[in-house]
Amino acid sequence: MEINENNLPEVAEKPSNFIYDFIDKDLEEGVYNRVQTRFPPEPNGYLHIGHAKAICIDFSTAEKYGGTCNLRLDDTNPTKEDTEYVEAIEEDIKWLGFNWDNVYYASDYFDYIYECALKLIDKGLAYVDELTPDQIREYRGTLTEAGKESPYRNRPIEETKDLFARMTAGEFDNGTLVLRAKIDMASPNLNMRDPIIYRVMKAHHHRTGDKWCVYPMYDFAHPLSDAKEGVTHSLCSLEFENHRPLYNWFLEALDIVMPPRQIEFARMNVNYTLTSKRKCLKLVNDGLVSGWDDPRMATICGMRRRGYPAEAIRTFVDKIGVSKAYSVIDYALLESCVRDDLNINAPRTMAVLRPLKVVIDNYPEDKTDLIEVDVNPNKPEMGKYTVPFTKNIYIEEDDFMLNPPGKYFRLCPEKEVRLKGAYFVRYASHETDENGNITVVHCTYDPQSFGGETPDGRKVKGTLHWVSADNCYDSTVRLYDRLFNVENPSDEEGVSSFADNLNPDSLVTLKGCKIGSDVKNAKSGERFQFMRQGYFAIDPDTNENEVVINRIVALKDSFKK
Repeated sequence: MEINENNLPEVAEKPSNFIYDFIDKDLEEGVYNRVQTRFPPEPNGYLHIGHAKAICIDFSTAEKYGGTCNLRLDDTNPTKEDTEYVEAIEEDIKWLGFNWDNVYYASDYFDYIYECALKLIDKGLAYVDELTPDQIREYRGTLTEAGKESPYRNRPIEETKDLFARMTAGEFDNGTLVLRAKIDMASPNLNMRDPIIYRVMKAHHHRTGDKWCVYPMYDFAHPLSDAKEGVTHSLCSLEFENHRPLYNWFLEALDIVMPPRQIEFARMNVNYTLTSKRKCLKLVNDGLVSGWDDPRMATICGMRRRGYPAEAIRTFVDKIGVSKAYSVIDYALLESCVRDDLNINAPRTMAVLRPLKVVIDNYPEDKTDLIEVDVNPNKPEMGKYTVPFTKNIYIEEDDFMLNPPGKYFRLCPEKEVRLKGAYFVRYASHETDENGNITVVHCTYDPQSFGGETPDGRKVKGTLHWVSADNCYDSTVRLYDRLFNVENPSDEEGVSSFADNLNPDSLVTLKGCKIGSDVKNAKSGERFQFMRQGYFAIDPDTNENEVVINRIVALKDSFKK
């Protein structure tokens, strides 16, 4: 196995896709004559990196076969859903580069799903149960013991229909009666032990208002929504594999013609991240992050704000491939995809994050050199831009040391260094404040060394980036890193554990950073490579008074476990 420059194993560009194999066989055997998929998120939170994989699979599969992919919002639980999340989901999908054919909601099918419930009752395959939630759990049994039948399981069909009608009319309180499918309480698959298909829930729905006092459970609504919509291949993550027999049972019991086929794939599990909506919400509500779009979050909106290119996320998903095997992906692979994309596409510029002023004593006060720099050496067609060089400049404070260790090739009393694109300089003296801190370094320059060439042909080992003190602007730079210090924060329960495992260096804010006008005038979301620093993006917090910049990723992986 080859190792690349980021010390990551090379992944095959075209990993096998068993989903395509299934679809090819279905089309060949005439099971279906078309392909239709759907992406069915619940609008109860923001999408994350795991959803990005599902989005890519659902939409790319339909695109490959010239089919249709719809967006369907699973709004069967009105107590947790909000239009804010609907709008965010739509924005994230578009940003990733996909477009749906239609937008549907599970609530569009509530009347149809309700009719299906009545059909099951008429066929003697559903009953109203009066057991309490605790009793239902007790009667369900365990993985090693069969369940017990409810005493209400064989009540007359007419009695069940009457009770279900009264549930629908709002006569009963939440958590009292439920409608259950009558399947097999001895099934080795617990999902088949008379699952609940409707529950009383007196809640206002963001689309249907107060029309309903009963709402279908996901396992019942999902296959029926797929069928009603005309989905051929219902692609979902592996945790639904044990639900497939139930999915198929509903379709068969309700005599669905051309039933959809459910195919499961492994979830996207990335270390050092949280992808549980519930746990992400706790991070937000308890102020451990600034919001769902905090650039340290694994949410799609958080990665977008940080500056991750959508193309890099799609490349990451493609490299992971589609399989049924559980695996945890190294976060470094995602960062590597981001670097590869930005290396090709991001314009280069110079910025000084921790500035130290340098005065070039023998450089004329009224002189300015204009230095031409490639916008991106990987794309000559992007052209060049000019950088002014003047007597007063800024360099990084750690690019100068009075008493350096061995093999220190930056500015110090003993060594000459090159300023990127400009001249060779030597240390002359320095100034300090009342505490002995160095505030200004004085240097001299060699006028014959412009561009790094000298008549005597001498070479230097150190090259420093810089900005002109007369042509730069202050900015705030946020240095982001991984949010957690532990590889699997999902194993930790409770917000106190999250706090204990937070990476204290996940956000470092630097004020007074020095940037050039090409960055100052950039728009929100624009990305740059700051030479020797990493890749950065303009944050939406930028305003006329302050430029706020996010570090997307360092030039190489420097995260310490």
